Amino acid sequence: MLNEKMQQAFNDQINKELYSEYLYLAMKALFEEMNLPGFVNWFDVQVQEERAHGLGMYDYVHERGGHVELFAIDKPEVKGKTPVEIFEQVLEHEQFVTSRINALMDVAEEVKDRAALSFLDWYLKEQVEEESNVGGVLANLKLIGDDKKGLFMLDKELASRVFNPPVIG
Repeated sequence: MLNEKMQQAFNDQINKELYSEYLYLAMKALFEEMNLPGFVNWFDVQVQEERAHGLGMYDYVHERGGHVELFAIDKPEVKGKTPVEIFEQVLEHEQFVTSRINALMDVAEEVKDRAALSFLDWYLKEQVEEESNVGGVLANLKLIGDDKKGLFMLDKELASRVFNPPVIG
């Protein structure tokens, strides 16, 4: 059975993962308006990943005999208007998610839930990958600057990204 404090922490994180899906969907819409289909694809994959992350935790809570409580998802606020500004926000958001996964692991350590720690190890590794991926796109965008040809080439590269359903846990 899942400890009450651990269950609450997972429910909070499920909300954060689904908010991430919603935020990236809002960002995807902006790139649709910019007519950058490769970026649209990149965010489409990101939306699917965040949903899978949330559902992975959802399934885990049930598997452990816990109760999933879904909370309202806040309206996403996209702060930037340019690709660089948007990806700066994405990196900031992924760093926030990493901090929340770390906090979730802190709860697991506190209540001595080794199964949860083992499960969350995948998420921690995933966050390292997420931050690296976003950081790479952001570095390329900064390198490109105002070069429209460079932006076009990066857009073509991002169009090749595909969603691979994760094997969580």
